Amino acid sequence: MKKNNRKDRVKVLLIDEDAGMYGQIVNVLSTADYKVYLSESAQQGMQMSTSICPDLILMDTCLSDMEGLALIRWFRNWTDCPILVLSAEESGETKAQALYAGADDYILKPFCGTELAARVYAVLRRRIPGGQTACYEAQDLTIDFLRRQVRLEGEEIHFSPVEYRILEYLAMHSGTVVPYQMLLEKIWGPYASSGSRILRVNMTNIRKKIEKVPMEPAYIITIPRVGYRMLESSPDERMKSAHEA
Repeated sequence: MKKNNRKDRVKVLLIDEDAGMYGQIVNVLSTADYKVYLSESAQQGMQMSTSICPDLILMDTCLSDMEGLALIRWFRNWTDCPILVLSAEESGETKAQALYAGADDYILKPFCGTELAARVYAVLRRRIPGGQTACYEAQDLTIDFLRRQVRLEGEEIHFSPVEYRILEYLAMHSGTVVPYQMLLEKIWGPYASSGSRILRVNMTNIRKKIEKVPMEPAYIITIPRVGYRMLESSPDERMKSAHEA
């Protein structure tokens, strides 16, 4: 995987009471340039998830303070973040229950580093909505969802992790209106305040970075009292315009 600017790295939340696995997992994911956050309990993992807004959750279902399937369902109530279960439970029924609860994949312990890296990459790739390409393109703005890279007129633009997640979510749903509250809950979790200024502040920062020419059509349009709509991705139209020019 191509290395990104440090602050743009994919964030992985690991929830596991087996401290003996930490070294192997952190080594594998750090080598692939992921940023790993460690949690030794379900409750700690729940709290961390709403503050760091992970891009991927790795978790064991054998946790002493909460039933693993219940934790998966809790995450699924507010986030579509991919969940990869790491477990020593190898029965087919256990795997099926985890997947039905909302997990995206299931890997048995012990596992090799190569398999873990491949599974992580695969679930991150699958998080792109059905029918959605791996890249957003509109006018001079390009967003590569797999590499988490944003380019404006060919120049790479860097965002804070929260700014990128907001931009990515809007881009993945380009052409449609995303309500304020939906965006708040997707980024900050179930405890997001509907009256919070944090979304407006981040949107201001995002616009400053991608809308450098005020006279041109905005990439992100505000729908008063409703939400935001991002200019629809249209790579075919971009190619057509280039040929006509």
